[in-house]
Amino acid sequence: MQKRKIDFSCGADVTSSVIGGKWKLQILYRLMDKTIRFNEFRRLMPEITQRMLTLQLRELEEDGIVHREIYHQIPPKVEYSLTEVGESLLPLVRAMCDWGDTNKQTIISNRTFTEHTKEPSQL
Repeated sequence: MQKRKIDFSCGADVTSSVIGGKWKLQILYRLMDKTIRFNEFRRLMPEITQRMLTLQLRELEEDGIVHREIYHQIPPKVEYSLTEVGESLLPLVRAMCDWGDTNKQTIISNRTFTEHTKEPSQL
């Protein structure tokens, strides 16, 4: 596979490219304290499709955030864990969780208020 050249304007662009999207933060959150098998991810995150989970894990692996360990046995077993670089993201993930916990009700109230104040044709 050929690597592509990527230009980042600042460090936030790098971080956003690594953890951006709906599922990557959820994956990282679940890997904070333990190694997880693929099917366990499926149980923990039933809303994600198998294809999307595979894609997100591969991208995290390509970025060096997640380590994929394959056990050659029957049935095959694959486990995922954070690399050293992945573990260095944990303070950021924890800070985002704390911010979300602190501001959750305000965000919910603001979104609910905004939805109720829109014109019916905009809903």
